[in-house]
Amino acid sequence: MIKFEKGMEIMKSFSSWLLVCFLVIFWIFRVAVAFLAQYGKDFGGFIVFDETLEMILLFVSLLCFVLIVKRLYAGPIIYLLGYGFYFGKYLMGTAMPALMSGGTPDIGVVQNTMVALVGIILGIVTLLDLAVERMRRKNYSDDKTDWFFNNKKYERKLDERADKNQYRTL
Repeated sequence: MIKFEKGMEIMKSFSSWLLVCFLVIFWIFRVAVAFLAQYGKDFGGFIVFDETLEMILLFVSLLCFVLIVKRLYAGPIIYLLGYGFYFGKYLMGTAMPALMSGGTPDIGVVQNTMVALVGIILGIVTLLDLAVERMRRKNYSDDKTDWFFNNKKYERKLDERADKNQYRTL
């Protein structure tokens, strides 16, 4: 972990940084969809499910990104709850009935369902990444040094023949 002056830790693993990059790319995509929805256009068939809630989630996501980078559990939990409820409402209310109806679903429903699944999966993976990193830090072992420091047969024992002089150099 990289530490700030006051002891605040931020991410160190490459996979965590990639995950935050994916979160930011998804956020930029949702900003573009919401921006075009304000003008009554769709972004290649992608729609905003609830404009007011989308705007709130876009600003809350910025706070979540900071909390995720600082490795606080509140960030991924808020992100997962927010996008889980937002996209889950669409999945259960619109996507599942359209996909289960037996007919051929509309391409717009399919692509918006995929976006909803990506949003929920990103939240779950972010939460799991933070939990795995905490477990790694809690149960840290280094194979390069543990064989020596955790092994009692290599421990140095001093006897009467040991040199106990404190040599000084001028």
